[in-house]
Amino acid sequence: MSGMKLLCCLFCLVFYPVFSQYYGQPEQVHLSYGVTPQQMIVTWVTMSESNSSIVEYGQNGLDQVAYGTETKFVDSGEEKRVIFIHRVTLNDLIPEKMYKYHCGGKFGWSGIYTFTAMKDSTEWSPRLLVYGDFGNVNSQSMARIQQETQRGHFDAVLHVGDIAYNLDTSNGRIGDAFMRQIETVAAYVPYMTCPGNHEAAYNFSHYKYRFNMPGDEQKNMYYSFNMGPAHIISFSTEYYYEVSYGWSQIFTQYFWLEKDLQEANKPENRAKRPWIIVFGHRPMYCSNADDPTMCSNIDNYVRVGIPHVHAFSLEDLFYKYGVDLHFYGHEHSYERMWPVYNRKVCNGSNDEPYHNPPAPVHVVTGSAGCDEGEDPFISNGLPWSAFRSDDYGYTRMNIINSTHLYLEQVSDDKDGAVIDKMLLIKEKHGMGTFNCH
Repeated sequence: MSGMKLLCCLFCLVFYPVFSQYYGQPEQVHLSYGVTPQQMIVTWVTMSESNSSIVEYGQNGLDQVAYGTETKFVDSGEEKRVIFIHRVTLNDLIPEKMYKYHCGGKFGWSGIYTFTAMKDSTEWSPRLLVYGDFGNVNSQSMARIQQETQRGHFDAVLHVGDIAYNLDTSNGRIGDAFMRQIETVAAYVPYMTCPGNHEAAYNFSHYKYRFNMPGDEQKNMYYSFNMGPAHIISFSTEYYYEVSYGWSQIFTQYFWLEKDLQEANKPENRAKRPWIIVFGHRPMYCSNADDPTMCSNIDNYVRVGIPHVHAFSLEDLFYKYGVDLHFYGHEHSYERMWPVYNRKVCNGSNDEPYHNPPAPVHVVTGSAGCDEGEDPFISNGLPWSAFRSDDYGYTRMNIINSTHLYLEQVSDDKDGAVIDKMLLIKEKHGMGTFNCH
């Protein structure tokens, strides 16, 4: 053996344990809700295999322990780069209590974070942060989002698709970088997601593995959870566009959605949680100039269903079951619509359009910031557009009670100023309450 080879071998023997420990350090820590209010899912990444996925947590100290799973994930890019994704579910949490936690194992531990277990009641007012199209580069709203989250302004985040730009870019390194950035938000409050077109690479593999939403069988592509007086549904608009992965995904999701909506509309369930809110990525309504396929095309696939035959229409499904509010992204702008169904505006009244509206309300909030910049609007707008802005920013939602829901749009360009507000009032919810023809 040459002297150089011997030196290399000795170097590896001495320093391999150091490298193993470094690459075993937890990073990209984020939370998500489980299937019950007493659960919280903790997810993180290590760069090497650790064979230990542990969360130590508690109300006063780290005196409770939960164990989970470690999954090897191989990126499908040229390098076939490997990371290890850890998932631990915390059970039997006490509602409304604040917990400290850290995660890791024998090669290293994360910092200590906190979260508050969800209230197991319908008599409270959830505060949510809603945005889409948020990237690792030009993430303009990041500092304000971090600050507001750590000041305790939100109970959860809804990220309405297009994450990191992209999770798979540079063999997954951009996904890692974004998840490190968002840890200062997502390690403190549940970070609930839906897939966008920028997650589509390799059949959404990064999205499916990096996140852990309620309900394993759907691989994060669609799911629902309850929060206070609301039933919230995440779904995939991408099934209608990424058909190279098969048509059956459209049917499977549609039937799951209908079953979920039927359950939510049982009289005893709708009485407890009258608000039904959905979020997906590509909008049914918008007025952007760069995307006529979405905004002005009468055959918007998400809205009318499969092209030409118009089967499995999501607009008709959500209208039938009385979905009150839709959130979308994709357009790099903010736009609030008048109550609308089948391209017809149906306001509650001339003076109070959002008081008992006979149609759902749609909001596009895709301007958190990414490297593609902002999207321009059609100069004269479209009939359903009530307010629009191409400022970078995000949406705050407060589900006040069973009849009142408040939204406001924050402009990061204008130093955090609120540029739009909406109070949605509904004394009646449920099937048969819409009447827009």
